[in-house]
Amino acid sequence: MTEFLPRGQGTRVLAVANQKGGVGKTTTTINLSTALAAINQKVLLIDLDPQGNASTGLGIGRDNRDINTYHVLIGAAGLLDATQPTDIPDLDIAPSGLDLYGAALELVAAESREYHLREALTQGLGAYDYVLIDCPPSLDLLTVNALTAAQAVLVPLQCEFYALEGVSQLMSTIESVRRAFNPSLEIQGIVLTMHDKRNNLSDMVAQDVRAFFGDKVYNTIIPRNVRVSEAPSHGLPVLIYDMNSAGAQAYLALAGEIIHRERRMGVS
Repeated sequence: MTEFLPRGQGTRVLAVANQKGGVGKTTTTINLSTALAAINQKVLLIDLDPQGNASTGLGIGRDNRDINTYHVLIGAAGLLDATQPTDIPDLDIAPSGLDLYGAALELVAAESREYHLREALTQGLGAYDYVLIDCPPSLDLLTVNALTAAQAVLVPLQCEFYALEGVSQLMSTIESVRRAFNPSLEIQGIVLTMHDKRNNLSDMVAQDVRAFFGDKVYNTIIPRNVRVSEAPSHGLPVLIYDMNSAGAQAYLALAGEIIHRERRMGVS
């Protein structure tokens, strides 16, 4: 099986994962990808969520996804065949299609079923600084493929009462994938999302998450911001929809923090 380039050389592959829906996972994937591209990183977003919201949020219509991540996973197409440019300079996407709903079932009987995405990624690794994988909101074979292909996991957590509920299950899955398929998998960081500065509960949740995860939690907090919510309906990342909004500025800060953290860790 083809191996990744050594750490510190070539592409960084980050899976954006949380099996709990509504935490800002896809929003974070879209806007972090755009922010990394804005600071001169070449980025590929892999939409591995059958809902296809990351593809829609970057303006890729349903009629423009004839070759998508489903075909990549089942071996019917290469990653580069499914990849297309977005309107954002230096940001490409491998979109999702509705047929991806059937991929998890088809993979069950496949040989080396956990490694299909990892194998596909070797085709295009050298072309990008970052690959971000938008995982589905579940812990199925699609997510396992993403975690097996990734070098690190980025976990969005919403600043709400049940934020930590279910995270232990995700951490257990990450540990299981680490032991069985990907021993170098690590948690790159945890990003707090949908923070409402008018709500004391948001601050309490942020404090609890930091107490639990320590320095794994990014300093940057993504605020609850109407411009972030509006942007997907226009098929745009918030950085393009409203560059000066609080949400756009937060994602730029997060991108900078991720790069700084990786350099401090000796990754880049």
